[in-house]
Order: sequence, then structure tokens, then C-alpha cells
Amino acid sequence: MPTPLSSEDLDRAVAQLPGWRVADNGLTASYRVDRTLVPSLYVAVAAAEDAADHHAEITILYGTVSFVLNTHSEGGAVTEKDTDMAARINEIAADHQATPV
Repeated sequence: MPTPLSSEDLDRAVAQLPGWRVADNGLTASYRVDRTLVPSLYVAVAAAEDAADHHAEITILYGTVSFVLNTHSEGGAVTEKDTDMAARINEIAADHQATPV
């Protein structure tokens, strides 16, 4: 069972996650991506989420894809599952020429 990260652990994790920040509802990041690549970016992230059994809230608006991560089973707190998924999303975003906003 994942446990909420302490504020110190969360600060250390976010420092290693370019483009990600802590918001009231979890970890969040937005990427600008060519609109023709949005579908393949979404599919790749969805596959990674399914493999990890951990899913982000995803918003797509024109050429911007935004993510919010938290762990529902921990009351919406940020856990290692979230930081791991954020790192994976960063890798996928880079593979799709997406840049943090």
C-alpha cells in the first residue's frame, strides 16, 4: 500500500521532475505538443498508466496536454506511485517532442 510522501520527500522528488509542481490536488504538469502527436502521446501515457495500475487526470486543450496525479486510496495525497508515474510521463512526453509549459 503506498504511503503519502512527507513534504521533504515530495520536494526532493519534484526537484527531479522537470515541469512538475505541487498543487492543491496533487502533482501537476502541462506539455505543449504538436496537435498531430496528441493522440499518440495520450495512447502511450494510457498504456503506461494501465501497466502501473495508476491513472492521471488528463486534460487536452488544443496543443496542450495537462496531467494531475494523486493517489485516491490515500485520500488524494501524493505517493511514490505518483512520482514514478510523473517520471514515466516525462519520458513519454520527450519521446513525443512535447515540452513543459
